[in-house]
Amino acid sequence: MDALGLILNNTREVVRKEELELLLKNGGTAYIGFEPSGIPTVATGLLWPNKIAEVARSGLKVTVLLADWHAMINDKLGGDLERIRASGRLMKAVFLAAGVPESVEFLWTSDNVKSPDYWKTLLGVAKAGTLSRIRRALPIMGRSEDEADKDFSKYIYPLMQVTDIIYNRYDLAMGAMDQRHAHMLCRDIQDRMKLKKVVALHTSLISSLNSSGRMDFASTGTVKMSKSDPNSGIFVFDDPETVRKKISRAFCPPETLEGNSLTDIVRMILIPYSGSFRVLTSGGKETVFSGVGEFESSYKEGKIHPGDLKAAVSESLIIMMKPFAAVKERFRSEIAAIMGS
Repeated sequence: MDALGLILNNTREVVRKEELELLLKNGGTAYIGFEPSGIPTVATGLLWPNKIAEVARSGLKVTVLLADWHAMINDKLGGDLERIRASGRLMKAVFLAAGVPESVEFLWTSDNVKSPDYWKTLLGVAKAGTLSRIRRALPIMGRSEDEADKDFSKYIYPLMQVTDIIYNRYDLAMGAMDQRHAHMLCRDIQDRMKLKKVVALHTSLISSLNSSGRMDFASTGTVKMSKSDPNSGIFVFDDPETVRKKISRAFCPPETLEGNSLTDIVRMILIPYSGSFRVLTSGGKETVFSGVGEFESSYKEGKIHPGDLKAAVSESLIIMMKPFAAVKERFRSEIAAIMGS
């Protein structure tokens, strides 16, 4: 797969493709930011490390921003910066165990904010923005405009996310569709500041297991896996029995792909990054899918029973999650801090 194919694999959109092609020709930098806010779900701990590795293999220099200050502003883990940083250390270990290459840099927001130039850049971003435009970006942090009106620090969050990109001179910003508002805000502000606009790369969101939780903020209507709802997703440290139990109870409508967490996991994790997906039917017949389109057609046509899909997803995920057992053992103190115990 060539460099462009690596970056576009398993993605939903790129803004804009011609800018991406020029970036790959000339070389540059890419980044993705994560709020360290608990034990990662497989949506974070399996999908993104593999996507990051693909972008790194394309030749771009990749940075993972551990956004500890953003998490503090967003009241994650009670706004306790020490617990948030413990979560960040754990997230880095999970990503490395999942295959993020050593060439990828891990950077803390705490490192950025030590520089007066960071805050000078943020003031420039604020001067180039408008309150109404910033308000429209608030869904990136899972907050409503009413919530921000009660806590003005929430308005600083989108400004910081734009500043992260401009201050560090990133050429490509990655994220799921719920981050689209921030990336488009950044492109708008860069245009006003007469700066080169960042290329934005987005993946779809993996739906919640129980179809309840936070929304994909008017992008798709998808209800996503969330660390704040333990019943909404599979967490990277869940043991095999827990994985099977959660998936057995998951919302999985027959012949339906949209809003179906199990088909999302197959389409966005198992086939792209395991190479194939095996389903054993109740009649004992095994079917192997090596392409997403083939799987989607079979499920929509009713050739795969939801019960058989659940069993197959459970066993495939359990295999992919094996490297995380050693991380759990090594980071017991961080996990205890995160859980508040």
